[in-house]
Amino acid sequence: MGIFEDFSRFLETRLEEFLREHPHLELQALEEQLREQEEDTLRLIADLQRQEKKLEEDILTIAQDIQKWHKWVGKAQAANRPDLAQGAQEREAALLRQGNQAWGQMQGVKSRIEQSKELYRQIQERRKEVKARYQEVQAARSQQAQTGQPWETQAWNQGTGHASFGAAADPLEQQFRQWEMDEELEELKRNMGKN
Repeated sequence: MGIFEDFSRFLETRLEEFLREHPHLELQALEEQLREQEEDTLRLIADLQRQEKKLEEDILTIAQDIQKWHKWVGKAQAANRPDLAQGAQEREAALLRQGNQAWGQMQGVKSRIEQSKELYRQIQERRKEVKARYQEVQAARSQQAQTGQPWETQAWNQGTGHASFGAAADPLEQQFRQWEMDEELEELKRNMGKN
């Protein structure tokens, strides 16, 4: 078992290194994960709405039964049939408890629907952020491919009137830009993990 665990850790490390070197792929994976969460949340909302509809139907049926038994209580009391009146009152009380329980369940389902809708909105917003960041990275990669120059150093070397390091890339600046990009990705991951 130890060999497999070591190999698994090795693969994870290599994958993390690869994604750090290719942030667009990590963003693409995050976007896909958010898309899946969106779909799962929509399915959950649909399921909860079906539960809510079923509970509403149950409550309506219970209310009709309560009315029926309430009428029979009155009829039995008017006919001086305490034996029937007591049984009808017990049945009416049991239905009221059942109705209250179904009402409480329906309120809980409604609350979960609202929470799920809010989660869906948050996931959509995060997905837009990731998509926008992905497009930025892709645009920078395209620009790099066209100029043959690392995208991090293009602005530096475009002659702003200041002294530059020439055509050679500034490794320190690249390190800082990569570090900032990694931090942004980690922040997106953390935000995504909160929900």
